[in-house]
Amino acid sequence: MSEELTAYTENVVATGVMAELPMVAESTASRILVKNDLLQVTQFTFGAGQMLSEHAVPTGVVVQLLEGEMTFSLNGEANLLHAGDCLYMAPDVPHSLRAETDCRMTLVLVDVSGAGQ
Repeated sequence: MSEELTAYTENVVATGVMAELPMVAESTASRILVKNDLLQVTQFTFGAGQMLSEHAVPTGVVVQLLEGEMTFSLNGEANLLHAGDCLYMAPDVPHSLRAETDCRMTLVLVDVSGAGQ
């Protein structure tokens, strides 16, 4: 696993992710698994009660909660996610989150600037 930019034509295999990114109480951690010109895949862990304040990103976003429960707010609307739940968020949508329990999630940022052209 590397945080270095790779070519989108290059294969990347990330193994041992959960062992290398354990959940730690009262903290947030992340590891970039894949990063190229089209997308970035990052795994996050959040201790119960950890939060990310409202922000927006210029990319499409896919979130899949792998473990735990999390309140993920989109445009101020709270959504309670459980392990296995997934969401897609359009670019520039204000969002925030709160880990209701210890959580692990995968975040995929996708460059959608050329979509629909």
